[in-house]
Amino acid sequence: MFADTKSHLSEFTILRFHMHQTALTIKTPSGFSFWRTVYSHGWCALPPFHIDKERRVLHRVLVVSGDNPAVCSLSERNSSIIVRIQSKGSLTTAQRRDVRSQLTESLRLTEDLRDFYVECRRHKDYRWIVKLGAGRLLRAPTVFEDVVKMICTTNCTWGLTEIMVKNLTTKLGKHVRDGFYTFPAPEAIAGCTEAFMRKEIKSGYRSPYLLELAESVSAKKLDIESWRNSSLPTVKLFDQIHSVKGVGPYAAGNILKLVGRYDYLGLDSWVRKKYSEIHHNGRMIKDTTIERRYASLGKWKGLFFWLEMTKDWYSEKFPF
Repeated sequence: MFADTKSHLSEFTILRFHMHQTALTIKTPSGFSFWRTVYSHGWCALPPFHIDKERRVLHRVLVVSGDNPAVCSLSERNSSIIVRIQSKGSLTTAQRRDVRSQLTESLRLTEDLRDFYVECRRHKDYRWIVKLGAGRLLRAPTVFEDVVKMICTTNCTWGLTEIMVKNLTTKLGKHVRDGFYTFPAPEAIAGCTEAFMRKEIKSGYRSPYLLELAESVSAKKLDIESWRNSSLPTVKLFDQIHSVKGVGPYAAGNILKLVGRYDYLGLDSWVRKKYSEIHHNGRMIKDTTIERRYASLGKWKGLFFWLEMTKDWYSEKFPF
């Protein structure tokens, strides 16, 4: 992240003679809120995402087709997102399309939430969601990155998650420019030893799970990218995701949210505590009680639940 705007501008001045500059504009759907999407959960604070809070810019490092990694700087203007791109080589027309596609995927710009907003309007306590343009959850350009990061959130503090993801990018990703690295390809992780993962990535017991996932994906034994367009019923897709070693019910439920399925709550210690504070004066209650409260919201219950648990974030300028 850039805390010092002046130093960032100086760095950019130096780098502009060595990096190719490209810009593009991405139109956004009606009611879309760029910052509500960026701050929808913690992914925005994990590289290859970076936030410049002072300049209100989201940076994202992308692996572009043709092995031309790019640093994309996104800002909002009217009903569009302006993307400034820095790359080591000039981008072809196909590569610019690739950048647009990846950012559209990450910001969920093509996801149809009209039925969700209709449901929001039916409930007085959820009408704020429509008013603020909330509901879209930021995700990585690839399911692989989302799954790796989700595994890195299990049974640990957020601080440790940040350490693991930073280590993955800086030690196994490709360097683009100072402080900016790509997310590692499955092959890069698969080529590591468990000892390396434990010592250098600090991934602890997750290490063999991350290695097995990366090996399965790189060998094309597991097609997790298909999850975003799967025709399977949600319960079957949940079982498929849950079958990946290291992905428990909490992780599977939240990975589902990132592929556009909201039938599961994805309970962990943080949301259980938050729920108890909101509805039971801090008294912890059973998971079945939480499930019953949202059951009537059907296929959208997981999204309603997450937005209610994070409602206070929307009154803060920068929750992360």
